[in-house]
Amino acid sequence: MRPEKRQFFLESLEARLKGPKPGLAAQLKMVPEPRPGQKTYDEVQDTCRPAAVLILIYPHRGKMHLVLTLRTSKVDHHRDQVSLPGGEKDGHETVVEAALRETAEELGVRASAVRVLGQLTPLYIPPSNFCIFPVVAAAEKRPRFHRAPAEVAEVIDLPLDILLDPGKVRREVWRLRDQDTVVPFYAFGGHKIWGATAMVLAEFAEIIASIHT
Repeated sequence: MRPEKRQFFLESLEARLKGPKPGLAAQLKMVPEPRPGQKTYDEVQDTCRPAAVLILIYPHRGKMHLVLTLRTSKVDHHRDQVSLPGGEKDGHETVVEAALRETAEELGVRASAVRVLGQLTPLYIPPSNFCIFPVVAAAEKRPRFHRAPAEVAEVIDLPLDILLDPGKVRREVWRLRDQDTVVPFYAFGGHKIWGATAMVLAEFAEIIASIHT
C-alpha cells in the first residue's frame, strides 16, 4: 500500500471508529454455536472482569497487517490459542493504558511507538466472566517484536486482507464444554483464529471493509 493510500486508510479508520459501530451483530458472526451463555456486555458491565486487547496495525510487505500471538501452554487463559495481545486491566488504569501495557509486556512494543485510533464494541465472554475492550492503534512501520517467551510462543503477522476474504472463514464441529459445538474460525498459516479473538476481528472486518483500499 502506497504511503498516501495508507494515510487515507488510517484517517478514514480513525473517523469511522468515532461513529456508530457494527457491534454485537458483527461479533456474533464468529460465535461458536451453541453460544456459551446469552448475556451481553450491557447486562454485565458492572460485574464482569475488565480486560483490554490491542488491534495493532502496521505496513508490512506492501500490505497492512495486524499482530496476533500464539499463546503458550503456561498462561492462565486461552492456552495454545491465537489471541490479540492484551490482558486484565489493573487498578485504576484505563482500558487503553491496559492494552498498551500488555502489548509492551508481551511483545516489547512501547506505547510511544503507536498511535491510538479508537475502540471497538466491548464483548462479554461468559465462561471467564471477562469483558473485553478492543483498542485499535497504528504503527508507522512493523515494530521489532520481542516476545515474552513465557506468554508468547509465536508472533503472527496477519494481513488485513485475510479478514475480508470469505474463503478464509471455516467451520468445524469441536467438542467443547462436553458438547458438540460448531466453531467458526479464520484460517491462516496453519492457525485457527476463533473464539473471542475472531469475534473482535469480525467487527473490525466490517469496519475496514467499508474503507479498504
